[in-house]
Amino acid sequence: MGTADTELELKVKAAKAASRRMSYLSTDIKNRALNNIAGDLLAKSNDILAANKLDYKAAEESGMNTAMLDRLLLTEERLKSMAQDVMAVAALPDPIGEVIEMRTLPNGLVIGKRRVPLGVIGAIYESRPNVTIDISSLCLKSGNAIILRGGKESIHSNSALSKLVQEAVTRAGMPDGAVQFIEDTDRTLVNRMLKMGSYIDLIVPRGGAGLIKFVKENAVMPVIAGGIGVCHTYIDKSADMDKAVAIALNAKVQRPTVCNALDSLLVHKDIAGNYLPHIAAELAEAGVETHCDEKSLSILKPVSNLKLAPATDDDWGKEFLSLVIAIKVVSSFDEALEHINRYGSGHSEAIVTEDYDSAMRFLNEVDAACVYVNASTRFTDGAQFGLGAELGISTQKMHARGPIGLKEITSYKWIIFGSGQVRP
Repeated sequence: MGTADTELELKVKAAKAASRRMSYLSTDIKNRALNNIAGDLLAKSNDILAANKLDYKAAEESGMNTAMLDRLLLTEERLKSMAQDVMAVAALPDPIGEVIEMRTLPNGLVIGKRRVPLGVIGAIYESRPNVTIDISSLCLKSGNAIILRGGKESIHSNSALSKLVQEAVTRAGMPDGAVQFIEDTDRTLVNRMLKMGSYIDLIVPRGGAGLIKFVKENAVMPVIAGGIGVCHTYIDKSADMDKAVAIALNAKVQRPTVCNALDSLLVHKDIAGNYLPHIAAELAEAGVETHCDEKSLSILKPVSNLKLAPATDDDWGKEFLSLVIAIKVVSSFDEALEHINRYGSGHSEAIVTEDYDSAMRFLNEVDAACVYVNASTRFTDGAQFGLGAELGISTQKMHARGPIGLKEITSYKWIIFGSGQVRP
């Protein structure tokens, strides 16, 4: 067994041992740990930003694309936001020990479910160092031990952040081994980790399609996967013009490099002539390149100062992660639904409409983790949903869907109270 394998083996076993104590820790200890993490993020910001600068410089020199660089970057503001999210998790009710569905059977047995941690959660992620904090805070509050395995592009950032977390939870009285960080960036360790089903109860991949596919195909334990977001907004014929412009613009440009940003804008033909010049002008001012189908191109060509290009087949169903958008004019509500159901990734879809029946049909018939009426898809986020943070955004249907918060990383045990009953 090599040095890297030895590190992995030791840390995974330590996390498993810690998870047994984590399952019955008091809420006070958990919240103390989270408060320590939030405070240390601000107190040690200079050290964290210095480590991040090393990663960012190396990534920039390697030719990393703009979207990935944005995900890698840490700033004072982002650290403050991370600390606020940790405090938000601390303020949430502790899910562990919650008793649900308690009832008395005809034979007198009192039976119900008590919420418990999953045990050990392994996170394999790329680029985003904030994931180190998000996942740690959620796992710690829900009584799970965590094994963190980030990518080499963020090794200095993740190492600094994981050390901060480890020190913060130790001061709070959590067991040694509750938070493990795999320092070795050897890719072969990922496959080894995916085979350790005796120690790891759940794997969460956060990254590109290649990583997620590899983890799903090779893990022997359950996987929560998702995050690939091909997001649509449909502008219905009854849409309010101001809402339709503001929502589409926000969904596209507020932060274009993330999975809940708008990729394809569908516009009903009855409103296209009026709406498209307005939204296209706003998008152009924000630097967005617009890939148009034949109908939308004919409407927008006479408008000056737009960045237009004919759409290709590859533009539909594409997650751009940049200031690029695809626009299609549809002849009916049903055509919009058909397009979304064909090209969507099951992440986030939106309709802008003033028609109640259209709104309800959209909610009922669109198959996605998050379905919006008259709001930006950029809200698909654990913190925005009141979850404090998120382990990821699942586009699966089992066992969790959408932003993964505290309750989604718990299980339950049946608890039964008797008074001497025996089975006849």
